[in-house]
Amino acid sequence: MTNLSKQWVAFCTILFKEIKRILRIWPQTLLPPVITMTLYFVIFGQMIGSRVGQMGGVSYMQFIVPGLIMMAVITNSYSNVVSSFFSMKFQGSIEELLVSPASKHTILLGYVAGGVFRGLMIALIVSAVALFFTKLGVAHVAVMLLTILGTSVLFSLGGFINAVFARSFDDISIIPSFVLTPLTYLGGVFYSMENLSGFWQTLSLLNPIVYMVNAFRYGILGYSDVNVWWSLAAILAFCVIFYGICHRLLTDGSKLRI
Repeated sequence: MTNLSKQWVAFCTILFKEIKRILRIWPQTLLPPVITMTLYFVIFGQMIGSRVGQMGGVSYMQFIVPGLIMMAVITNSYSNVVSSFFSMKFQGSIEELLVSPASKHTILLGYVAGGVFRGLMIALIVSAVALFFTKLGVAHVAVMLLTILGTSVLFSLGGFINAVFARSFDDISIIPSFVLTPLTYLGGVFYSMENLSGFWQTLSLLNPIVYMVNAFRYGILGYSDVNVWWSLAAILAFCVIFYGICHRLLTDGSKLRI
């Protein structure tokens, strides 16, 4: 068996392990996001949205759906990798993986693929739920797919970095609670930047999630507050940077022991 074949087997093994874990504990991995997003649809879309009227040329419900899908993808891609990899580190089984013939790239790609799988699964489920509340179309398929895939990869890599530096299970909840949640809520999920004053519009441009949400909204509705192509370029650039950081941390190995 060639080395490439061995790496492929190792990658598939890690990925299938992650998929089995996600599906085995589906009440923890798949069900909570669906319930949360349904509540958002009911409260913000139906109750508040009926009073808001249109935003971005569409109904308020249609406007927030792409943002809510992206919010679910970000949260679940991140949490899947950080919880899974840290669990292996906490149990000490990560050392067995590191001394195996699997390369560092293979290990990293396997965990990232698991995070992407969960992110895309949640995106499909939330989209199906959204169809009960409003009509959805796809204005630009390529932009939509590139954005959701790139965002899922990026936050899976972010979850990996968090897992490497974490020393306890409390540490893996710090970034989602104090960084991801505020940035997501201020990322244009529930409002258009046109509704903000000049100062807050400029400040919002420093939030990377603004570009992801708007690029995905452009793919679904054809509407965006920012330049879509710059957004895609930024997502790609961050993916490359984060991948380099993750591979460096995995190769160094000093942070993988508790």
